[in-house]
Amino acid sequence: MEISVTTNKGQAVLSLKGRLDTAATAQAVADIDSQLAQCGPINELLCDASELVYISSSGLRILMGLAKRYNNFKVVECKPAVYQVFDMTGFTKIMHIEKALRHLSIEGCQIIGAGGVGKVYRLDDDTIIKVFRDETTIEEVQNEVTMAKEAFVLGMPTAISFDIVRVDNQLGLVYELLNADTMSYCVRREPDRIDEYARMYAQLFRQLHSIHVPLSSCIPSALENMVKAVKHIGRYFDTAKIDLLLRIVGSIPQDDRLLHCDLQSKNAMIQNGEPMLIDMGEVGYGHPLIDLGNSYSSMVTLLGDFEQIIGLPQSLARELWNRMIGYYFEGADAVEQAHRIEQIWAISIVRNFSWLALSDSFPEDLIRQCQDAFDERVVRHKDHLLAVCETFGDFSLQ
Repeated sequence: MEISVTTNKGQAVLSLKGRLDTAATAQAVADIDSQLAQCGPINELLCDASELVYISSSGLRILMGLAKRYNNFKVVECKPAVYQVFDMTGFTKIMHIEKALRHLSIEGCQIIGAGGVGKVYRLDDDTIIKVFRDETTIEEVQNEVTMAKEAFVLGMPTAISFDIVRVDNQLGLVYELLNADTMSYCVRREPDRIDEYARMYAQLFRQLHSIHVPLSSCIPSALENMVKAVKHIGRYFDTAKIDLLLRIVGSIPQDDRLLHCDLQSKNAMIQNGEPMLIDMGEVGYGHPLIDLGNSYSSMVTLLGDFEQIIGLPQSLARELWNRMIGYYFEGADAVEQAHRIEQIWAISIVRNFSWLALSDSFPEDLIRQCQDAFDERVVRHKDHLLAVCETFGDFSLQ
């Protein structure tokens, strides 16, 4: 049994190699205690089990002791056979234990989407993979899987990942999507069918917004997440500007509708003529204005590399969105539709800038672009913007 400990800024990594069986436990305890004693203050202890091939009940007791000594204790990179021991003995229910993830390569794979948290590639005819940004944690990836399952159970056609993997040093989610393409790709390939896709797009929104999220669900409040995102970007904007965005958010009525919160045309897949949602990491409950405003921000007024992120020329994306919103408000007269679109525009102002909270590693030039746009898009229209916010309460679904 080989044991080693490395430390970095309060995080200690305990690596176990070989068999942690009864014969090895006495020496293992001595080695672990000796090496940890030399580490100084430890804020987090990770047990790297990637080279642990066997663990006995006495070995389990060692890890239980460490979990009691260190509040932030995790066992990671477990081989399947070792993880099965943890699972069968109930250890997975009392401490944080992670399986080792299989490694995949995306070399030569077609990229079919890019956004604030990662990129999507087609692995083969049957599967796609979403590769997250470097700083994404396993908890964030697992949350996306959980939100997709919750939305599916509530009645939305949602792609469910069947595997969390590693791509070099990044995390990824693999989805089985047979004969599926993004809505952006379909519209670009068949622009003469844009009206058909717009109806499909509108139906996705209507279907989402017809679902009331029960109190028992783990789906979070989209409104609370908006507040957190706005406060997070306080590092880029002065207090007066953040307060203005918070005033807009504070005007949004409470509601319990299911929201995707990033339903742009690359996050809708078309499979065998039927739409299906992907990229479920921001799912929440709240008022439909939040969903529609975020979509307007992406499809109409997005800052950044529009065509790379959305997958369509901006003019075509705007046409798709305009047709979609017409179908969403089908039955309302032109005056009412114009009023609703103005309300959506007001909400979209927040998303224009709060999406910077999705990552702390966006390029400086993109951050400056957003900072430069704030006065033109927000400050210049402040009075009108706040007047529109006062009308949010009259928004209701047909």
